[in-house]
Amino acid sequence: MPPPTQPTYTALYRKLRPRKFSDIIGQSHIVRTLLNEIAHDRVSHAYLFCGTRGTGKTSTAKVFAKALNCRAPVNGEPCETCETCGAINAQRAMCVTEIDAASNNGVDNVREIREEVRYPPTDGRYKVYIIDEVHMLSAGAFNALLKTLEEPPEHVVFILATTDPQKIPATILSRCQRFDFKRISVEEMTSAIKGYVSDESLRVTDEALEYIARVSDGAMRDALSILDQCSAFYYGEEVTLDKALNILGAVDSKVLFELTGALYSHDSAKCLEIIDRIVMDGRDVGQFAADLLSHMRGLLVAHFVHGEGLNLSSENIAALKAQAAEIERDTLIHYINIFSIMQGQLRYAPNERILLEVACVKICNPSAEDGQEALMSRIKKLENAISQGLPQLQAAPAPAGDFPAAQAEPDIPAASVSVQPDSEVSAAVKAVPEDIQHVAERWGEFAGGFEALLKPMLEKAAPKYLTGGALTIVCASKSNADYLKNKEHLISKALEEMFRRTFELKFLDRNEYDEQHAKIYGTPDTDDGLDALAAEYGSFPGFEIM
Repeated sequence: MPPPTQPTYTALYRKLRPRKFSDIIGQSHIVRTLLNEIAHDRVSHAYLFCGTRGTGKTSTAKVFAKALNCRAPVNGEPCETCETCGAINAQRAMCVTEIDAASNNGVDNVREIREEVRYPPTDGRYKVYIIDEVHMLSAGAFNALLKTLEEPPEHVVFILATTDPQKIPATILSRCQRFDFKRISVEEMTSAIKGYVSDESLRVTDEALEYIARVSDGAMRDALSILDQCSAFYYGEEVTLDKALNILGAVDSKVLFELTGALYSHDSAKCLEIIDRIVMDGRDVGQFAADLLSHMRGLLVAHFVHGEGLNLSSENIAALKAQAAEIERDTLIHYINIFSIMQGQLRYAPNERILLEVACVKICNPSAEDGQEALMSRIKKLENAISQGLPQLQAAPAPAGDFPAAQAEPDIPAASVSVQPDSEVSAAVKAVPEDIQHVAERWGEFAGGFEALLKPMLEKAAPKYLTGGALTIVCASKSNADYLKNKEHLISKALEEMFRRTFELKFLDRNEYDEQHAKIYGTPDTDDGLDALAAEYGSFPGFEIM
């Protein structure tokens, strides 16, 4: 006699598949509706179950099919003891047919169904057809199915399951009751897995269970597959968070906080060091990128809510809120955009590490990027550095003695001044040449210390008056002057860094300057440099102040 065969191992997600409505996790709104339909005999002829993978669509369809054909249902639940329930559980019932539309998507497959539905069931009340991944049917198959859905026999129920309902024709959708399966929350999933772990005599820490539930992204099947993998690798051992991270190629959340801090401080060397450590530890770069994006999203959410929508422990929420308080929302959005683009490129990259390193270096060096978000990042970096008293401009040291001692202003003939003594214009007296010369000579160098839009705007302007601590800057156009006024605090701080002197700034366009000059001196300014600026930058078609 041949030796008895050993029972084969059954994966957890198959072994723990729901057998009754009460076993279905996280879909109470659907379960209640189906139970009411069974209890009040209001069963429809066609249902459409939509939702992401692992949320229970096929499992719910099988339970519903069993409840419809159960000989002794209890409050709508299948009894699990009758012959029909046993046959359906063993997948040998003639009244329930499950079809995979991914591999049976032709017209001929649907024609077979149309022939079969004409005959009543032999071992149940309804003939139930469960068509999984129904969006994979061809256009001809959908057309063939449409007639049956329009005028189905009373003993037939169709249950269509899909992850892409937008690919299903509207004519099919309009003939089905649609149920949208939600992602299972971390709390519900963790609670359910704890029960499974206890029943299966596995040892898993609460931290590991919570992480498995979180990384499963609302899919119970994924969570059970990960749990199965961890318990197999560490057979007979307790599965801890570190062991789960090792199995998934993921990293501890502390690394995510560390890398985010290095990005915000523009520390490229630190970022590259962290990435090197991750890679050398054998962590998966793609999984790390997904975890990092999730972390960035958590920081952004922490700006707006008090823990809701984060699905994390209270300790992690507190840590997220502490780091979020240090990083501006716009900066986080900029990070998320860059890493989202990078994550989409990872699947085609021959070397994932290089893409991750380049993304981090770009964030740490905003000058390497273009676009409005990169410009705002550079401005924010300059503001932060100035507020901390750090030098920003790579300017040469100021000449010995800085500015000469204040000199008396030249006498101006009374006839040349045509304004009232208390007028604002009366203060704009022309400075002595030596005072303004130091600023004018280094103005090009000063403007070159900026980047992006501010640099060309400063190059289209020229310093003209330096009276006391007030510096008047004449701009080529009105829009030029308005833009520089909006950046006055940045320009003022940068001038102070370069010239070791505090300036009060005033911005005039060429027309305002000519009017003021004529009021003070009786004639317009004949400065050829201003004429050249006006000729070159007299207007900016389509320019808007940012």
